[in-house]
Amino acid sequence: MQDKIGILKKIQGIGASPGIAVGPAFVWDPRKPLVTRRPIREEDIEREKARFRDAVERAEGEITEILQDLPDELRAYGDVFQFHRLMLRDRMIHEQTVALIAQEKVCAEWALVRALDRVRELFLNIKDHYIRERIEDVEFAVERVIRILEGNGSEDPFNPEEPVIIVARDLSPEDTIRMKADKILAIATDMGSRTSHTAILARSIGIPAVVGLEHVSSAVESGQTLVVDGICGVVHIAPDELFLEVSRAKQARFIRRQLHIIHSSHLPAETEDGHRIKIKANIELIDEIPAVIANGAEGVGLLRTEYLYLAHKELPSEDLLFQTYREVAEKIAPYPVTIRTLDIGGDKFASHVHFAPEINPALGLRAIRLSLKEPELFRAQLRAILRASAFGDVRMLLPLVSGVQEIRTAKAHIEEIRNGLIRDGVPFDSGIKVGVMIEVPSAVLIADHLAQEADFFSIGTNDLIQYTLAIDRVNEHVAHLYNPLHPAVIRMLHQTVEAAHGAGIEISVCGEMAGEPLYVPLFVGFGVDELSMNPQAVPEIKRLIRLCRRDQCTSCVRDLLGAPSSKDIQEILGACISNHLQGEEDLVSWCPLS
Repeated sequence: MQDKIGILKKIQGIGASPGIAVGPAFVWDPRKPLVTRRPIREEDIEREKARFRDAVERAEGEITEILQDLPDELRAYGDVFQFHRLMLRDRMIHEQTVALIAQEKVCAEWALVRALDRVRELFLNIKDHYIRERIEDVEFAVERVIRILEGNGSEDPFNPEEPVIIVARDLSPEDTIRMKADKILAIATDMGSRTSHTAILARSIGIPAVVGLEHVSSAVESGQTLVVDGICGVVHIAPDELFLEVSRAKQARFIRRQLHIIHSSHLPAETEDGHRIKIKANIELIDEIPAVIANGAEGVGLLRTEYLYLAHKELPSEDLLFQTYREVAEKIAPYPVTIRTLDIGGDKFASHVHFAPEINPALGLRAIRLSLKEPELFRAQLRAILRASAFGDVRMLLPLVSGVQEIRTAKAHIEEIRNGLIRDGVPFDSGIKVGVMIEVPSAVLIADHLAQEADFFSIGTNDLIQYTLAIDRVNEHVAHLYNPLHPAVIRMLHQTVEAAHGAGIEISVCGEMAGEPLYVPLFVGFGVDELSMNPQAVPEIKRLIRLCRRDQCTSCVRDLLGAPSSKDIQEILGACISNHLQGEEDLVSWCPLS
């Protein structure tokens, strides 16, 4: 029976791609292979190893065919399948499977599952959300081999007669690329986050998506009418006509709003009273650069460099790093690109660097700590960045700095490499700026000292919030306490901005907060010089800044700094938007703030 609000059921998830969709559900349920332990005889071990190696070769062939057939608009996903192919030959997958076949005298399928379990344990200990989610890629690659071993062909093709809302437990990259975009109204999945492949794909083709719904695939039947709200992260099941009417009106309002925003995306982000903020994009792959330019970003405020270290069986060479950084610098020119040095822990290297296991990797050997402990690793990257600086406006960013000595030691390495490049006659930008990421409370408390050593600051809000509040965002028991508007977080942001400007250096924000519309008055009021975010968020943030007045936002910030709770801060921000951003009450009314 439907309840009073006119829907059979409402499921809350994570809004991964904004928009509203109304339509019939299509429950996509590609069956995962079920593997049982099958013992083998001693004399069959070599035959079983050969069967496994043959399945891997066939899987590699399938991936090659996928890469060859990728449509132009999905070329950015080529690196994902390259990673799948590399993982099939990775020591911890390939060699471990072969070893387990012999050691335990089991079938290849079971040995492969055992090897995957061990890799999964390593990934689950990784704190970086984006990197941890790459275990999904490993699982998809392994499932392909298992299907070949079991003699199963491809799944039934996605071929609905009308546009539908895809409902699934999860979607692999292959699932998503073979679904025709004109037949997909929206996506709703049990699993996933804002950085999962499903979310990235949905944003790239501009369809609404809600992920992390936990049990939507079992709660929905194909053909049921759904409303997928990617703005608020909600799926409504079997709504009545009144609710559908309201939803369609919201859908039309959102589309009008987005068209207006896109048309003005290349205008500068300058408040009505003349305060200019640079808006840049966070990227990981070269293929994301067209989205950076198309959405009106003024450069790359954060180039994550971890992918090259994870996507190759061996450590990437200096020349490979240089060629990649150079290509980004040239393609984004004349705008600047800020390259963050390796923000990875020893626990994340799959096969080529070996470190002792750590009980708590998030507080252990990672980011700048790892770079300083492994100087050859660090110096190869520094030299590549410096060489690339001859081909564009390149800046360097040091992650997870917690003290002055870390900066001084890093700068000593940089200076030594500069001198070497001069001796070798290699061109580079002698004035390259070196910045520091503010991500831990200790960095905030001594920000005035750090500012004397750095050319600029960049606040990584994701880690700063997590470390300030002692919250593990992926721990379901405490994740609800992860709150960007906690008074302690607000004060830390303010203190860092004050320290930077007191020392005469620029400060940017590059965490998820930078791309959230609700926080625009906060950053305008603080006087932040730059915001860097996912490319799709750029047009909306630029437009909102143009509607602000710096003096009014500064007044709001004074009230925020005296607020005792996050609820009070939310209400102040909501009132600021309603009172000062004419016609932008929508920012508050799209979804309830509570």
